[in-house]
Amino acid sequence: MPHPVMDVSDRLPSLIPASPPHFKSGFVGLIGRPNVGKSTLMNQLVGQKIAITSPVAQTTRNRLRGIVTTDTAQLIFVDTPGIHKPHHQLGNILVQNACTSIAVVDVIVLIVDGSVPVGKGDRYIANLLNTSSMPVLLGVNKIDLCTPEASPDLMASYNIFAQEQGWPIFSFSALTQIGLSQLQVAIETRLPEGPYYYPPDLVTDQPERFIMGELIREQILHLTREEVPHSVALSIEKVEETPKITRVLATIHVERESQKSILIGKQGSMLKTIGIEARQQIQKLINGKVYLELFVKVQPKWRQSQNRLADLGYRIES
Repeated sequence: MPHPVMDVSDRLPSLIPASPPHFKSGFVGLIGRPNVGKSTLMNQLVGQKIAITSPVAQTTRNRLRGIVTTDTAQLIFVDTPGIHKPHHQLGNILVQNACTSIAVVDVIVLIVDGSVPVGKGDRYIANLLNTSSMPVLLGVNKIDLCTPEASPDLMASYNIFAQEQGWPIFSFSALTQIGLSQLQVAIETRLPEGPYYYPPDLVTDQPERFIMGELIREQILHLTREEVPHSVALSIEKVEETPKITRVLATIHVERESQKSILIGKQGSMLKTIGIEARQQIQKLINGKVYLELFVKVQPKWRQSQNRLADLGYRIES
């Protein structure tokens, strides 16, 4: 059964126990370029899907926390948007929020794609991290995609990269979970002693409504053509819970009528498919039956409007 993901902020003090002696706790920033596997890594470490994944760049738009609690530590992973060159106001917000995370965590893991050589984007982020006093680990992901012929040269390049920065290096596959236990132990040893920040059984601090919207957006990323995903935002208008079923009403926001037509599809076929796939994921989230109703609304140039971005939940985070 899924662990709790609901908003319990009003009841946190009464749900958080005192930590045992020498207990460690802290925030771990997962930093990297788009599509290096940050969200997949966090889902695997948490043991439950709380962050959406797709091959589309900038899939992660919000700073999402995943919570792992063991007998000796509580690790709060902060999944950040991929750091990239922004092309609109939304992009500016995503990159600024990712960079803000560097200054407010206890440990940083720079995640790189180990199936390709070190890139300019990796070095750019490394320069940003050099301004931080926090411990930094280099996490080389996707080793399952390396061919035996290419693997030695690729790992050699990343070993040199890590040595240049003075960082310990850990190779792993977020997809197959190879090497994840060693990475988690390395992170835990670098955390300070501290209290429980969240109840031990909680896996994220995001409310169910937010994750519902993300699960719908994930299906849009998987099912629609290239011009649509970046222009899509979700708002959950209503959630009605009854003992037998949860009814969810959501609006999909796009920028152009042509995008709306693609999302609806011929005789509503695409919207129906999105709804079916998203409903199945939401049912796993809440462990119950769901009725999902979707609407599509055109909001011209919403990614360029600070007011519309704020209305849709995108704002600079402190």
